[in-house]
Amino acid sequence: METIKDYTPGTTDPTRPLERAIGQAGASAHSTIDKVSDTARPAVDRLASGAHQAVDKIAGAAGQVVETLGIKGEQLNDAQARLVEAGRNYVRENPMMALGIAIAAGFVLSRVVSSR
Repeated sequence: METIKDYTPGTTDPTRPLERAIGQAGASAHSTIDKVSDTARPAVDRLASGAHQAVDKIAGAAGQVVETLGIKGEQLNDAQARLVEAGRNYVRENPMMALGIAIAAGFVLSRVVSSR
């Protein structure tokens, strides 16, 4: 009977049963690995494709949000500029009324702050 110490790596003598069994096991393992790899590759490709699509959708949505926020920011700046200009025009056209409103607002504000 052959023992493991009789085995010489790199030699495959068909007359030696242990070497033949090891060679067959190695070939079987390689075959199994190839089959598993071939089976898993389409699933991995589908998973990677789905991940790429998800990233593309998220990036597209984020781009749209940035664009929308930029537009809204410009609209708010325009509205602020219009309100400031309207206030300036009112003060120029009605200086005494603007002074009276400012005094009244200051009085009310001082009462609210001092009551705390």
